[in-house]
Amino acid sequence: MSDNAVLRLRAQRLARATRPFLARGNRVLRCQGCLLPQKLCLCATVQPQPARSRFCLVMFDTEPMKPSNTGRLIADILPDTQAFGWSRTEPDPALLQAVQTSDYQPLVVFPASYADADRPVLSAPPSTGKPPLFIMLDGTWTEARKMFRKSPWLDALPVMSVNVTTPSRYTLREAHGEGQHCTAEVAAALLAQAGDLAASDALYAHFMLFRQRYLAGKPHHPAHLTTTDPENG
Repeated sequence: MSDNAVLRLRAQRLARATRPFLARGNRVLRCQGCLLPQKLCLCATVQPQPARSRFCLVMFDTEPMKPSNTGRLIADILPDTQAFGWSRTEPDPALLQAVQTSDYQPLVVFPASYADADRPVLSAPPSTGKPPLFIMLDGTWTEARKMFRKSPWLDALPVMSVNVTTPSRYTLREAHGEGQHCTAEVAAALLAQAGDLAASDALYAHFMLFRQRYLAGKPHHPAHLTTTDPENG
């Protein structure tokens, strides 16, 4: 797997850490590309796709470090994806520049119910004009809400409120509420709505394989007990 923005952000976060980050399963020998157990590595299966849409991931503190993070999957399939760590008081100047781009239409992906009454809200990506830049707030639901509320540099941008009709297949973390989906699932739905169908299909397939192999790496999960050949499941 080639380098991507999330892996670079992860390396930066590790470099400034004052103590080891101990995620669940920290004793497992992991591939440093996909963060799956080495015997279940999926790096060789990644097939990047072109797309008109672009993504900018704003990631809460330790999110790039977590093997269960799915924002990384977007960057696998769409190499132009940008990723930045979030700071309430000192946002990265490169992030501020990215969300003020004149080449794309920046859209903050978040439920419409959290937007102020006078803020523009879209239920589908614009079909004409500039390509969309989907700004995704990547963290737990509590962290994402905090980023949405405390990022004044996003307040002037329209909100993109996507309705994902299929049930979530994530299950790698506990959902905050019924109907919530992980970052990669939302991104795949956005790509489909924006007309980037090949990229949407590739991202969803990549997500499903990641999910399968992640669960297969958990010692007490049924997927672990039934998986014998990583290439076949």
